[in-house]
Amino acid sequence: MRVGLLGLGRIGAFHAATLTGLVEDLVVHDEDGDLAGRTAAAIGAGTGDPFDADAVVIATPTGTHAELLIEACARGVPAFCEKPAAPDVPETLKVQEAVQRSGVLVHIGFQRRFDAGYRSAREALRNGELGRLDRVHMITGDPAPPPAEYIAKSGGIFRDCHIHDFDALRWVTGREVETVYATGSNRGAAFFAEYGDVDNSAAVLTLTDGTLATLQGSRYNGGGYDVRMELAGTVATRAVGLDRRVPLTSMEGLQPPEDPWPGFQSRFEAAYRAELAAFLAAVREEGETPCSVEDALAALYIAEAADLSRAEARPVRLDEVTA
Repeated sequence: MRVGLLGLGRIGAFHAATLTGLVEDLVVHDEDGDLAGRTAAAIGAGTGDPFDADAVVIATPTGTHAELLIEACARGVPAFCEKPAAPDVPETLKVQEAVQRSGVLVHIGFQRRFDAGYRSAREALRNGELGRLDRVHMITGDPAPPPAEYIAKSGGIFRDCHIHDFDALRWVTGREVETVYATGSNRGAAFFAEYGDVDNSAAVLTLTDGTLATLQGSRYNGGGYDVRMELAGTVATRAVGLDRRVPLTSMEGLQPPEDPWPGFQSRFEAAYRAELAAFLAAVREEGETPCSVEDALAALYIAEAADLSRAEARPVRLDEVTA
């Protein structure tokens, strides 16, 4: 199987190393030709046209995703693309139209769907182990903020960071969000406010069946990388992320035995590998995409509602933004 990889930044380099263990023929490409050459030599890959392949993996900056996905559809090449499919709703709709018209398999990368904890929580809920689901709580905290130039193009904390929470909420519960009430604050570097963003966030989401979900986030979670999801039902409560490296110490003396996770890449390393393997299996078997453009659009709509809610300090129904 011949696979092309576009983009060799932080996540692209990680995918390159993963793909060398999954496929025999890998072709890498980056705007920095020297970087592409060095990477290819280091991992035993080739360089060239990444679309001249059986599948392509897109790990380029967000602003390029829509154009590259549309090109993949035009050339009939199945594509895996890191989230988001596009930076805004209109561009995402263009990608959706291209996918529907071409019939090409496109997988948008939401790696939490392939994490063992999230998968177990989804199964437990569907098996009835929790009873009726009443409450969900989600946390995503980065140990340190990204640089200003990244925030300038990120789309804001709800689109860049919490879109993973929004996708996980839909996927684990099998329910849709009806209303979002979001807020945020600026407690750290001035560049967040300069770009219209916040560095600490919170939201209350009401699902279509009345389940309440709460969300917290921070770019300054100094204890370490913290991603958790708690699901409380009438029979039992289940938690994702309470592992041996959670950056959480109980005042009653309970402390994780290992150092906290330093970042998302190490925390979700196994999930990223499983996600790429699932994509390649779908290509080989001509199966369905594990995470569609429609899923990416649904998560983006929730992020849009959260941004509107924060800006106008009011609850926002999803049908306000989907319309």
